[in-house]
Amino acid sequence: MTPVVVLLLEICHGQQEQIQALRDELAQLKGQKPKPVIKPSALEGERSGKEKGSRPKSRGKRDKTAKLEIHESVKRPPAADVPQNSRFKGYQDFVVQDIRIGVHNTRYRLERWVTPEGERLIGQLPAEIGGMHFGPQLRAFILYQYHHAHVTQPLLLEELREWQIDISAGQLSALITDGHTDFHREKDALLQAGLQGSRYVQVDDTGARHQGKNGYCSA
Repeated sequence: MTPVVVLLLEICHGQQEQIQALRDELAQLKGQKPKPVIKPSALEGERSGKEKGSRPKSRGKRDKTAKLEIHESVKRPPAADVPQNSRFKGYQDFVVQDIRIGVHNTRYRLERWVTPEGERLIGQLPAEIGGMHFGPQLRAFILYQYHHAHVTQPLLLEELREWQIDISAGQLSALITDGHTDFHREKDALLQAGLQGSRYVQVDDTGARHQGKNGYCSA
């Protein structure tokens, strides 16, 4: 009785119960009586009780935190003093999910060299920095908040400054609007791919009067 076999037996048992429930429901819709529930006799009850005791235990409630990545483990002793000669019985885990948002400033010290020929050499920044003074995680957070969460620029600017991010309104606007050619190119490619792969194109029409004339727009 390996864990895999136990799991398969449980799945089969659950499927049998579901099939029987569907058969009973179908019989009721046809005006027939469902399968009667016959209680076991005393002997069968004793036998079934013994068999029930020998059955493997079910898995029980799924541990919701079993697949979480643990970043820190903290050991906590009891509040009361542990008496002498007490036996240690291991640990009882209690997982707490939290989030940490804070400033993480990095200073890159770029080496500068001068060759015997007079050529000047300077250290290179990581490619993901892109020559900007705002890291990729911060830029991704700004784009997510603005485009996905629909946070306005004034509120987003206020939030960043509360986290001690030294950024101006112009810099924030530039991060949102500039340097996204690859995203626009991908968006245009999605439209062309959709037109080529679809069998039809749906068009929505709307109309309104403007300056006493009927106007129409198709999208």
